[in-house]
Amino acid sequence: MKIQEIKIILNNNPSEEFLHELALDQRSGVQKLLQGYFKKTAAAEAEYKRFQELLQYEKQEYEAGAEYVAGVDEAGRGPLAGPLVVAAVILPQDVFISGLNDSKQLSAKKREQLYTEIVKTAAAISVNIVSVSNIDTLNIYRATQEGMNQVLRHLAVRPQTALIDAMPLEVAGMKCLSVIHGDALSASIAAASVIAKVTRDRIMEKLAAYYPQYGFAGNKGYGSKEHMQALSEYGATRWHRRSFEPVKSMGLPAAEQQENILYSPLLDTYEYAPER
Repeated sequence: MKIQEIKIILNNNPSEEFLHELALDQRSGVQKLLQGYFKKTAAAEAEYKRFQELLQYEKQEYEAGAEYVAGVDEAGRGPLAGPLVVAAVILPQDVFISGLNDSKQLSAKKREQLYTEIVKTAAAISVNIVSVSNIDTLNIYRATQEGMNQVLRHLAVRPQTALIDAMPLEVAGMKCLSVIHGDALSASIAAASVIAKVTRDRIMEKLAAYYPQYGFAGNKGYGSKEHMQALSEYGATRWHRRSFEPVKSMGLPAAEQQENILYSPLLDTYEYAPER
């Protein structure tokens, strides 16, 4: 059998008999393919085991009688500019999403790939875009709590349990569990972290086209050197959080007094579900 033919079979669930035959094949090319196959298989098994461990909190709730368990997380509590985005995700009980992890541990490309898979796989998703004005009015802690409460109440499927990343929360008729470092310990929270992060990054990339001097595409509103320099030179935009230092002491530039076609729709969008 030719090497290319062997390669095709190895990529399509080969039988134990076939693998045994390859082990007896003296050709170096065949042995290299076989080693690669076993390495790939071992990695896949390790990833499946890791993911099962990531479902520990969900499994506990299912065993306790829950039919649906939601994970909740946010993106954007710390930046000087841009909205806060909160997401809730309910994954099927038999779910397996290879590579799913805390969004902060993933590359932008991997987050985009996982975002697409989560949207296709999830039983329900709710996303809340909390405006800068709400952040400044409520304070970031209360705005986060309110955003999390909203996403849970707007899910198309009501969960019996909500796993929340490091935030105490109360929702009537729902068991809410605060999980420290939950985005690294729970598959549902990790999924919510990816949805929230990708959604917010897309918003900041759109804002970057309107405010290129602030470097929003790269810093996503955080206080990078470029961002701080732009604040010093140009002042704060209406997308900057007035309750955060050093923005607090800055006035709104004259150019920002005018109506902005991008600002209004995004600011007024409080809750939506991603397209499937």
